[in-house]
Amino acid sequence: MGSAPAGLDPAGLVSQGMRLWLTAAALAAGLALPAFAACPAPHRGLALPAEAQASRQPWPPWGVGADALTARLRQTNVSHSRLVFLGDSIIEGWQAQIYQQFYGHRAPLNLGLGGDATQGLLWRLENGHWPNGLRPELIVLMIGTNNLGYGSTPENTAAGIGAIVAKLQQLSPTSRILLLGILPRGTTTADPVRPLVEQTNRLIASCADGRRVVFANPGPLLLDGAGNLGNYVSFDTLHLTMVGYAILSTAIEPILRDTLR
Repeated sequence: MGSAPAGLDPAGLVSQGMRLWLTAAALAAGLALPAFAACPAPHRGLALPAEAQASRQPWPPWGVGADALTARLRQTNVSHSRLVFLGDSIIEGWQAQIYQQFYGHRAPLNLGLGGDATQGLLWRLENGHWPNGLRPELIVLMIGTNNLGYGSTPENTAAGIGAIVAKLQQLSPTSRILLLGILPRGTTTADPVRPLVEQTNRLIASCADGRRVVFANPGPLLLDGAGNLGNYVSFDTLHLTMVGYAILSTAIEPILRDTLR
């Protein structure tokens, strides 16, 4: 799995669930966080992987959803949005009552799209899914599980996520970014994608600077003590139930409260 990025606890604990709470506590107390390595990117001289290049996705339902979101955004005044969610179906499908309870009073805008991958999200940001005038205080970003599910490597997936972070900083330089680790998938720790998720999360943790970009990995909080992802938390070992969204929302709430006062 390789060594932990600079600035992370060698045992990997801070880059797991504990890092979420330590980050929130440090921010609330006004403490400086350690410096982290540069956000993942291909080595100089190498071609960008597909995951880091904007590309309209070929899956037909993705195209239908993207076009529908484009039409909706054309009719939406986004200038008052304080909080933006970006990602795939896990973001798009945030359970309605939980979403309203935690975010309804924060002028949220959900730009999640089912089936999305890093290259698809990059394409969307360049093609109408980041309207002019959208300058939220906080962007919540979670993407990459579909890349891993489609067979991408953790390194290429992380490079794609790093490209998205850089793009968002270009589009809205005053916004803070809460980068969420990819959530665990599969019923047990034996699922072959689990280590890929963990490796990707270790790589993207280096995007955090403790100021404009904060990394949090709430995924371990969705698991039981044996590392299992129960069907009361995820109905298909990937997407979340109402209980799963309640856990996720509660986990990231301290960081949201620090930013959205």
